[in-house]
Amino acid sequence: MLVSSVGDFYDVLAADYHLIFPDWDASMTAQARALDGVVRARLGPGPHRVLDCSCGIGTQAIGLARAGHRVVGGDLSPAAVARAAAEAAARGAVLPVTVADMRELPYRAAVFDAVVCADNSLPHLLTTADVRTALAGMRRVLRDGGLLLLTVRDYDEVRAARPTSTPPQVSTTARGRAVTFQLWHWHDDGERYDLEHFQLVPATGGGWEVRVRRTAYWALTRAEVSDAVADSGFSEVSWHDPEASGFYQPLLTARRV
Repeated sequence: MLVSSVGDFYDVLAADYHLIFPDWDASMTAQARALDGVVRARLGPGPHRVLDCSCGIGTQAIGLARAGHRVVGGDLSPAAVARAAAEAAARGAVLPVTVADMRELPYRAAVFDAVVCADNSLPHLLTTADVRTALAGMRRVLRDGGLLLLTVRDYDEVRAARPTSTPPQVSTTARGRAVTFQLWHWHDDGERYDLEHFQLVPATGGGWEVRVRRTAYWALTRAEVSDAVADSGFSEVSWHDPEASGFYQPLLTARRV
């Protein structure tokens, strides 16, 4: 199976990314409420300087900006950050954006109070060296005592079960319902997998248009993520389950020391 680069994957997905959610604006609001609560509980009332280093089309960054934080969005997909800026402006939010790989963050040292890396973005990095490079960069741009917020898919059970697909998700478009699901193709190491991202959208004149994008992930367990974060110079590494945080994925928080 031909797997595109991560940047290419999100470039072609950018226009349709919101269809992953039944209601993107409602999801944006709920996710920002959860992350904002964590940030203010640990850093004080703010507002705070926040970098979303894998902002995509702005799902977390726009909501955090609307909550009053001074947010910068970075992502390696030019199409995604362009849409993030446009969607933020349409909602009255200020969101400066930068095309940036999380392994080469182009920001000054110690400039942010918090760094967000959400939506299972870190596991796109397929080697230990790349994961450590990205985390070191996040630490560099945080001030002393700054907060890292990292969310990933709950891979602990996934690694054992090795599922080959995800349940379909249905959202509504102006022309009718759209369906999103994934097929997973596991590597022999049992840790990494190639992903086929399918979207069925209503076609002009009836029927379905099928859109397929391909990328790869590393199914990092919580222990592996925790170790990498701690080894990168963070302290107070802790996990927060969705029931406690309100965020839809497991959330790791850690402090820069």
